[in-house]
Amino acid sequence: MCEKVLKINNLGKKYFIGERVSYTALRDVLVSKLKAPFKKAASREKNFIWALRDVTFDVNDGDILGIIGRNGAGKSTLLKILSRITRPTTGSAEIRGRVGSLLEVGTGFHPELTGRENIYLNGAILGMHRTEINRKFDEIVAFSEIEKFIDTPVKFYSSGMYVRLAFSVAAHLEPEILLVDEVLAVGDAGFQKKCLGRMSEVSREGRTILFVSHNMHAVRKLCSRAIFLENGGIEAAGEPGTVINNYLSRVKDAQLSQVWEDMAAAPGNDAIRMHKVQIQLTEDEAEQLTVWTSFKIEFYFWNLEPGLKLNLSMRLYNFENILLFNSTSVFESHWHGKPFKKGLYKSTCYVPGKLLNDGMYYIDLLFIKDTTTRVCHFDNLLTFEIGEEEASRPGKWYGKYVGVVRPFLQWETEYIADPAHETKNV
Repeated sequence: MCEKVLKINNLGKKYFIGERVSYTALRDVLVSKLKAPFKKAASREKNFIWALRDVTFDVNDGDILGIIGRNGAGKSTLLKILSRITRPTTGSAEIRGRVGSLLEVGTGFHPELTGRENIYLNGAILGMHRTEINRKFDEIVAFSEIEKFIDTPVKFYSSGMYVRLAFSVAAHLEPEILLVDEVLAVGDAGFQKKCLGRMSEVSREGRTILFVSHNMHAVRKLCSRAIFLENGGIEAAGEPGTVINNYLSRVKDAQLSQVWEDMAAAPGNDAIRMHKVQIQLTEDEAEQLTVWTSFKIEFYFWNLEPGLKLNLSMRLYNFENILLFNSTSVFESHWHGKPFKKGLYKSTCYVPGKLLNDGMYYIDLLFIKDTTTRVCHFDNLLTFEIGEEEASRPGKWYGKYVGVVRPFLQWETEYIADPAHETKNV
């Protein structure tokens, strides 16, 4: 029978909303205490928010538990409680074993110490003896791929170097329970793959992992169980595929257009402000987006800095956070390489039909000047769904077509010869 290494019971965390409380004299404290019983409870409560409320679950030894949910759902707060960074307001978290956590870049690192010194510092915090750390040291450094900088103070490290060393330390110093937040997104694709492989190894060694991520593909592939947090509570728990589908169904709020009439309040910066973004069908008879229909994405923006030579870069993701493609306006002949005057512009990207699979998608947009320097970046500008259509399912196949894209490629089949005849010249 599997041993339970985590027992979370009615866990809750309440945060104060408002200005930071300043230091007060003892007289002021006594006066406020005397006034407290006469204040209405409702007025007190509105100054707080529950980041977590009534969260209950168990984790067995050797489990990899994926924790998913929107931003602000309480995922990071949960890991901070389990790593003892903050205390719960209500409930309890019973933890059996040594906990290693990677919640932010460089968690537990002292900026003035070198990478080598921070490895020993983190090991000591985990309760390890120097001989244990010595045994793992070369493996940690090799995995992090920063051997050349191991004796450099970590305050000079880039964010990528930080996360390489921080993850390597957390994964190799043998904590019984490893807490990993979305910080892995800082690393490049190769290192992320390496980290996921290492977490699989850690689990096979009998240790437990709690993995917070927006990468649904990684959660589906790596985790044995998953929980979906929404507004501080558990909405679903169980097999990863089922929980992920539940989560995706909640975030399928298609947003085919956004408009910002007030330039001063529009998203952007001193160089670029968005005015409007929208999706429009390019086929007269089409009524909705399907795998067959083509469409265009129109970006309206204010250029506030005359003389900029701009290109737009659109990134299309599916709801498992997989980048399908990146399309840029560098081949658009009218304005490419020419300085933009101050004013309102419209840029259009045309997407052909018979390309995308059915499912949910979202768009990020970047503005680049001189083809090299990022001016502005807009996340999740639009969310849309590509639907299915009866005509796209010839025959009797009613299942889901696999793949992130679904191009209708040309096929040809020819009759060559009767099998009874000689075919050696074919």
